[in-house]
Amino acid sequence: QVQLVESGGGLVQAGGSLRLSCVASGRTFSSYAMGWFRQAPGKEREFIATISGSGGDTYYGGSVKGRFTISRDNAKNTVHLQMNSLKPGDTAVYYCAADHGPPNSRYYEYDYWGQGTQVTVSS
Repeated sequence: QVQLVESGGGLVQAGGSLRLSCVASGRTFSSYAMGWFRQAPGKEREFIATISGSGGDTYYGGSVKGRFTISRDNAKNTVHLQMNSLKPGDTAVYYCAADHGPPNSRYYEYDYWGQGTQVTVSS
């Protein structure tokens, strides 16, 4: 079992930035692709970004490409999501997830999920 704990959410004004972090338990962090998803009330879970185990490959959802950056530090079992130029539409609960396989955008392929962290962007 892998435990994931997100942090870094909060309230920010439109145009501002936040940096989310996700710390994973275990010793095999580098074998997992990591992903970020978000979900707002009444909406489908949305793919945000994913990164391969080595960090060499990244993919982004179209709504955040160019604004958000995913990165990882395998020595610290941590993945980050740097969010810039935030918009009110980015308001959601953001979830970190681990996939024991290649990076992908399909939420149902992920094996482990964090508890989520709330991001609220005011206009």
